[in-house]
Formats: sequence, C-alpha cells, structure tokens
Amino acid sequence: MATHESTMTPSGYIAHHLSFNTKSVGDGSFWTLHLDTLIMSGILGIVIFGLLWWVVRGATSGVPTKRQAFVELLIGFIDDQVKNIFHGDRHKFIAPAALTVFVWVLMMNAMDFLPVDVMGKFYGFIGLHEWRSVPTSDVNATFALALSVWLLMIFFAIKVKGIGGWIHELFCSPFGTPNFKSIWGILFGWLLLLANFAFNLIEYISKPLSHSLRLFGNMYAGEVIFLLLGLWAATGLTGTIFGAILGAGWSIFHILIVVLQAFIFMMLTVVYLSMAHESH
Repeated sequence: MATHESTMTPSGYIAHHLSFNTKSVGDGSFWTLHLDTLIMSGILGIVIFGLLWWVVRGATSGVPTKRQAFVELLIGFIDDQVKNIFHGDRHKFIAPAALTVFVWVLMMNAMDFLPVDVMGKFYGFIGLHEWRSVPTSDVNATFALALSVWLLMIFFAIKVKGIGGWIHELFCSPFGTPNFKSIWGILFGWLLLLANFAFNLIEYISKPLSHSLRLFGNMYAGEVIFLLLGLWAATGLTGTIFGAILGAGWSIFHILIVVLQAFIFMMLTVVYLSMAHESH
C-alpha cells in the first residue's frame, strides 16, 4: 500500500480505492460527472478501435499477419454468434454493434487486472488521489451502455413494425387482442389491454436493469476481492504469502469472468435487438 494508505483502517482503504473522481454540474443537486469513468471509457475506446482500424486498414488478401489473423478470427467469431440469433441482414448494423460492444466492454473489464496499489501510487503521483481504473465497476457506465441498447431496441421495433404496430404489440400481446363486439369483450377488453401493457412494461423495465446490473455486480465484486486480498497481503509475512497465492489464483479465474461478462453483455445486446425485429 502507499505510505498514506498504510495508516488507513481497512474500511478506509477500501473506501479510498472505490471513490470516484467527481465533478458537480451546476449546484450539484442532480448532475455529478464521474470523470474517471468517462475519461477511462473514452481512452480505452479510442485505443481499441484505433488498433482495429489500423489492422483492418493494412489488411491484405495474401498471407495475413498475426495481427490480421487475430482480428479476422475475432470478427468471424462475433459474426457466427450473431448469425445464430439474428436471421436478417446482420452486416448492416447488428454484427458491427456486437463487435463494438464486445471489444469495448472487454477492454474496460480488463482494467481490473492492473495492480490496485501500483495504480493508486501512479494516479497519486500525477495528482489524482481518487481515480478508478475500471469503468464497468461503475453502475452509471453499465446502465448507460444498457440504456443505449434499450433505446436501439425501441428504435428498431418502431422501424420494423411502424409506430402503430409497436403500440398494437404493447397493448395486444402476449395475451391477445380483446374483442369489443360482445358484451363480455366490452366488460373485460380494457382489463386485457391493461394486462398486456403491464406485462410489456415490466419486460421493458427489466431488460436494461438486468443487462446493466449483471455486468456491474460481477466487476464491482471482483474489484472488492482484489482490495481484500491486498489488505491481507499487508498484514505480515503469512498474509503476504497467502495473499499472493490467492491473488494469483483469483487473477487467473478473473480472466474467465472478464471475458465471459463481455460475451454475455454482447449476446444480450444481440438478443434484445433481434427481439425488436420480431413480432409476438
């Protein structure tokens, strides 16, 4: 731990590393920007998509380089996953969107591999005493990503079905369209419309919540476990040895979590956009 961190209590140490670098907008009563989340997300996006652009720009039809072969495998893998779910023209938007989501979320997740205390000292050296490296451990970032997918889902649903068809689906599925021609249809038709709308409303609300909280929960928990292992390693020789062993084991296991959560987030994105193109 850094010198000033060694005098902290365990809870203070964890709270210090989980504090955001914030900037209030206006009087701060509503808008508060997490600068570390915004800046880290932007930098990682520029880096990863810049690398992909550089590799694709230099691609040849001959024997591919290792970089080109890796990118081709990545694009082919994502395209195969999309093809198994979405049966329309996936190359216009769905497959590129899935690739964008996967590599960006993967890079943001992978920042969790950086040593907590080493990065804390580096950020403190440049004057950033509160700075978090993992954007996806911030629920604001994961919810913003999920909300973007949610808005795209509504956009494609209206584009494919029309505004009338989308509204009809909201009120007439999954329990069917009421028949107002009979006396019972008049009596219970409005209840059926409300039941359909309530069912769809729950579905629309639950999608971005589950989409965002799944990713946030896993990455936040991983960050906390690394901090707890760091605390254990600072308790003495025994703690250092066992902390190092468990830290190495958790890092290896965390590789699976980082990749798997990016893959799940991407797959849910494709599923939601595919559902928007289909009718109940």
